[in-house]
Amino acid sequence: MSTLEKAKPAVKGKQQPLRKVTDLFGDASDRARDWWGVQTGVVRWSVYLALIVAALFLPHAGIGSFMSPHSDWQSILFYPIGGYILLAIGLNVVVGQAGLLDLGYVAFFAVGGYTMAVLGKIWGWNFWEIIAVGIVLAALSGILLGAPTLRLRGDYLAIVTLGFGEIIRISATNTDSIGGPNGIAGIPHPPNVTDWAVPANGLTEALDLDGLKPFTYGALDTRPYYYLLVGAIVLTIVLAKRLEHSRVGRAWAAIREDEDAAELMGVPTFKFKLASFAIGAAFGGLAGVLYGSQATSIIPEDFPFILSATILAAVVLGGSGNIPGVMLGAFLIAWIPERVRGVEEYRVMVFGAALVIMMALRPEGILPSRQRKAELAEGSGGMGAMGAEVGGPGGSDVEIEVKK
Repeated sequence: MSTLEKAKPAVKGKQQPLRKVTDLFGDASDRARDWWGVQTGVVRWSVYLALIVAALFLPHAGIGSFMSPHSDWQSILFYPIGGYILLAIGLNVVVGQAGLLDLGYVAFFAVGGYTMAVLGKIWGWNFWEIIAVGIVLAALSGILLGAPTLRLRGDYLAIVTLGFGEIIRISATNTDSIGGPNGIAGIPHPPNVTDWAVPANGLTEALDLDGLKPFTYGALDTRPYYYLLVGAIVLTIVLAKRLEHSRVGRAWAAIREDEDAAELMGVPTFKFKLASFAIGAAFGGLAGVLYGSQATSIIPEDFPFILSATILAAVVLGGSGNIPGVMLGAFLIAWIPERVRGVEEYRVMVFGAALVIMMALRPEGILPSRQRKAELAEGSGGMGAMGAEVGGPGGSDVEIEVKK
């Protein structure tokens, strides 16, 4: 049996309490994955459908009263929660699948947002056309960034990508044609269903439940934008999973585990790394277009470096390389500060403490993929030189025991 399947941490001496908690959670996760692995397609698609339906019911006021008693639940469900999840799925392509550390991911989010603002407000383009252009421009930006820099590795690559994110923000601040520091206001909303065809009026009226019109986009109700975002997230998940199990995904895994060995085996590493940057950037551009369509105005300060760091933290916290884990990490990163808003000036302290506790219990992430977990245990965790070795609660007493 392969090393990746059988690499297990063995702890010398008495097991620590944190390790016991970690092992219990890990065993439960492994059992759930084993169960899922033997299910038929009918069961899997039924679960997928149930999860999508559950996501559509999340904006209900009864859920919001518990999840976010101090904030408007419908608003934060679209952004930051939904926006962070879509951004984390995109960054996971770069960090989790290809093993490249990108600290300037917010730049692609900004490209999508400004594409929506410029083409929608200044040029009067249709929303659906802007989505296509925003995705293409963001992907081209990823290629523009990756082409001269992807021969770098580790912290050098991280520094260059960080600089790219700041270049985009500062350039937007100093460019008067796109509003300069004041940004662009009056961004148009997506077209309503009733704007497409007259028969759609009956559909909209039929779906008008409790004052909700899911196909009517305005400034007061964020739920229609949330449903649009759910559709985008579903599409990106499908695309990301198909890539993961394709020849491209296998090449990314080889590059992540050992780029030199992959190169020697004939994998065109530069081409596949550039593809990961372009695809991840495209997801970020999509998130930016959707954000701009709801925000109605954007300024350069909406895209700071801390947003890149936050999305990276979500990927690492949730479990780099595993889409369900990445989505869970993004949800927690976005939701916890809003849930503890009632403690006012102490909420950042509570948020930080929660992250420290979770990472102490699960240094490899809450729901890491099995292959990624084995790589981290072996000290070949990807992300260049940063993140190649992850210590556990057992500290120096943790060893790797490989069963043949």
